[in-house]
Amino acid sequence: MPAYIVLTREHTHNSEEMQRYSEKAKAAREGHDPQPLAFYGDFEVLEGSAMEGAVILRFPDMAAARAWYQSPAYQELPKHRFQGADYRVFLVDGIEEA
Repeated sequence: MPAYIVLTREHTHNSEEMQRYSEKAKAAREGHDPQPLAFYGDFEVLEGSAMEGAVILRFPDMAAARAWYQSPAYQELPKHRFQGADYRVFLVDGIEEA
């Protein structure tokens, strides 16, 4: 069953830190091969708090999503994201496609 990691950037504090995060994030995905479904494209907030953008990554299952997020390569990056912006990041189980 697919799983999704969703990252919503709510407010940027330090664009240099976000640039560092961005430069290294692609390499941290290697070997985990998430499928990007949305990547900071045009959006509209219909309800809830304002945000600046969002990323949705699809993984084969919850274990694969956790393996990427908890990987040493990725765990070097959140410090830059934390210093660069306010984010909400969550993992959600998907449903089987009909």
